[in-house]
Amino acid sequence: MDDLFATVQQWIPVDVLIGLTVASAIGFVGSLIAIPMILVRLPADYFDTRTPRHWMKDHHPALRLSGLIAKNLVGIVFLLAGFAMLFLPGQGLLTMLIGISLMDFPGKRQLEAKMVGQPTLLGVINGMRRKFDKPPLTLAPGP
Repeated sequence: MDDLFATVQQWIPVDVLIGLTVASAIGFVGSLIAIPMILVRLPADYFDTRTPRHWMKDHHPALRLSGLIAKNLVGIVFLLAGFAMLFLPGQGLLTMLIGISLMDFPGKRQLEAKMVGQPTLLGVINGMRRKFDKPPLTLAPGP
Protein backbone atom coordinates (compact mmCIF):
# COMPACT_ATOMS: atom_id res chain seq x y z
CA MET A 1 0.00 0.00 0.00
CA ASP A 2 2.89 2.34 0.75
CA ASP A 3 4.29 1.67 -2.72
CA LEU A 4 0.96 2.66 -4.29
CA PHE A 5 0.83 5.88 -2.25
CA ALA A 6 4.45 6.70 -3.19
CA THR A 7 3.67 6.13 -6.88
CA VAL A 8 0.62 8.39 -6.72
CA GLN A 9 2.68 11.06 -4.92
CA GLN A 10 5.13 11.09 -7.82
CA TRP A 11 2.38 12.25 -10.17
CA ILE A 12 0.06 14.20 -7.87
CA PRO A 13 1.26 16.37 -4.95
CA VAL A 14 -0.12 15.59 -1.48
CA ASP A 15 -1.75 19.04 -1.28
CA VAL A 16 -3.75 18.30 -4.43
CA LEU A 17 -4.83 14.90 -3.07
CA ILE A 18 -5.97 16.52 0.18
CA GLY A 19 -7.84 19.19 -1.78
CA LEU A 20 -9.57 16.55 -3.92
CA THR A 21 -10.55 14.61 -0.80
CA VAL A 22 -12.03 17.71 0.83
CA ALA A 23 -13.84 18.68 -2.39
CA SER A 24 -15.25 15.16 -2.67
CA ALA A 25 -16.54 15.25 0.90
CA ILE A 26 -18.11 18.70 0.39
CA GLY A 27 -19.69 17.55 -2.88
CA PHE A 28 -21.09 14.45 -1.20
CA VAL A 29 -22.68 16.41 1.66
CA GLY A 30 -23.86 19.11 -0.74
CA SER A 31 -25.55 16.55 -2.99
CA LEU A 32 -27.29 14.97 -0.01
CA ILE A 33 -28.81 18.39 0.78
CA ALA A 34 -29.34 20.01 -2.63
CA ILE A 35 -30.69 17.13 -4.74
CA PRO A 36 -33.70 16.31 -2.52
CA MET A 37 -34.51 20.03 -2.21
CA ILE A 38 -34.56 20.41 -5.99
CA LEU A 39 -36.56 17.25 -6.68
CA VAL A 40 -39.17 18.05 -4.02
CA ARG A 41 -39.76 21.56 -5.39
CA LEU A 42 -40.40 20.43 -8.97
CA PRO A 43 -44.01 20.46 -10.17
CA ALA A 44 -45.52 16.96 -10.30
CA ASP A 45 -45.82 17.14 -14.11
CA TYR A 46 -42.28 18.47 -14.70
CA PHE A 47 -41.10 15.28 -16.45
CA ASP A 48 -44.38 14.71 -18.34
CA THR A 49 -43.53 15.23 -22.02
CA ARG A 50 -47.13 16.30 -22.70
CA THR A 51 -46.68 19.45 -20.55
CA PRO A 52 -44.84 22.28 -22.35
CA ARG A 53 -42.01 24.02 -20.53
CA HIS A 54 -41.02 27.56 -21.38
CA TRP A 55 -38.14 28.94 -19.36
CA MET A 56 -38.06 32.74 -18.95
CA LYS A 57 -40.52 33.08 -21.86
CA ASP A 58 -41.70 36.59 -20.96
CA HIS A 59 -38.29 38.11 -20.17
CA HIS A 60 -36.08 40.41 -22.25
CA PRO A 61 -34.11 38.47 -24.92
CA ALA A 62 -30.72 39.53 -23.48
CA LEU A 63 -31.74 38.38 -20.00
CA ARG A 64 -33.12 35.13 -21.44
CA LEU A 65 -29.88 34.46 -23.37
CA SER A 66 -27.62 35.15 -20.38
CA GLY A 67 -29.92 33.02 -18.19
CA LEU A 68 -29.81 30.15 -20.70
CA ILE A 69 -26.02 30.28 -20.84
CA ALA A 70 -25.74 30.26 -17.04
CA LYS A 71 -28.33 27.47 -16.73
CA ASN A 72 -26.49 25.31 -19.26
CA LEU A 73 -23.14 25.86 -17.55
CA VAL A 74 -24.60 24.88 -14.17
CA GLY A 75 -26.20 21.86 -15.87
CA ILE A 76 -22.84 20.77 -17.26
CA VAL A 77 -21.29 21.06 -13.79
CA PHE A 78 -24.09 18.93 -12.29
CA LEU A 79 -23.78 16.37 -15.10
CA LEU A 80 -20.01 16.05 -14.64
CA ALA A 81 -20.36 15.90 -10.84
CA GLY A 82 -23.03 13.22 -11.21
CA PHE A 83 -20.80 11.20 -13.50
CA ALA A 84 -17.98 11.45 -10.95
CA MET A 85 -20.41 10.36 -8.22
CA LEU A 86 -20.98 7.11 -10.07
CA PHE A 87 -17.47 6.23 -8.89
CA LEU A 88 -17.24 8.43 -5.76
CA PRO A 89 -19.68 8.76 -2.87
CA GLY A 90 -22.84 10.64 -3.80
CA GLN A 91 -26.14 10.46 -5.62
CA GLY A 92 -24.77 10.09 -9.15
CA LEU A 93 -27.91 9.34 -11.16
CA LEU A 94 -30.01 11.95 -9.39
CA THR A 95 -27.28 14.57 -9.84
CA MET A 96 -26.96 13.68 -13.52
CA LEU A 97 -30.75 13.97 -13.90
CA ILE A 98 -30.68 17.48 -12.42
CA GLY A 99 -27.81 18.41 -14.76
CA ILE A 100 -29.65 17.11 -17.82
CA SER A 101 -32.80 18.95 -16.72
CA LEU A 102 -30.88 22.22 -16.58
CA MET A 103 -29.27 21.81 -20.00
CA ASP A 104 -30.93 22.50 -23.36
CA PHE A 105 -30.35 20.09 -26.25
CA PRO A 106 -32.52 18.25 -28.79
CA GLY A 107 -34.25 15.18 -27.34
CA LYS A 108 -33.74 16.29 -23.75
CA ARG A 109 -37.37 15.81 -22.69
CA GLN A 110 -37.42 12.23 -23.99
CA LEU A 111 -34.12 11.42 -22.26
CA GLU A 112 -35.42 12.86 -18.97
CA ALA A 113 -38.64 10.88 -19.28
CA LYS A 114 -36.70 7.70 -20.01
CA MET A 115 -34.41 8.24 -16.99
CA VAL A 116 -37.22 9.14 -14.59
CA GLY A 117 -39.38 6.33 -16.00
CA GLN A 118 -36.97 3.74 -14.58
CA PRO A 119 -38.91 2.17 -11.68
CA THR A 120 -36.02 2.36 -9.22
CA LEU A 121 -35.24 6.03 -9.85
CA LEU A 122 -38.92 7.02 -9.94
CA GLY A 123 -39.46 5.19 -6.64
CA VAL A 124 -36.56 7.04 -4.98
CA ILE A 125 -37.78 10.43 -6.23
CA ASN A 126 -41.40 9.80 -5.26
CA GLY A 127 -40.24 8.51 -1.86
CA MET A 128 -38.46 11.84 -1.27
CA ARG A 129 -41.53 13.76 -2.42
CA ARG A 130 -43.78 11.69 -0.14
CA LYS A 131 -41.66 12.62 2.90
CA PHE A 132 -42.39 16.29 2.17
CA ASP A 133 -46.10 15.75 1.42
CA LYS A 134 -45.68 16.46 -2.30
CA PRO A 135 -47.64 14.58 -4.98
CA PRO A 136 -45.78 11.88 -6.94
CA LEU A 137 -44.34 12.70 -10.35
CA THR A 138 -46.61 12.06 -13.30
CA LEU A 139 -45.22 10.75 -16.56
CA ALA A 140 -46.71 10.43 -20.03
CA PRO A 141 -47.88 6.90 -20.78
CA GLY A 142 -45.38 4.81 -22.72
CA PRO A 143 -45.75 4.07 -26.45
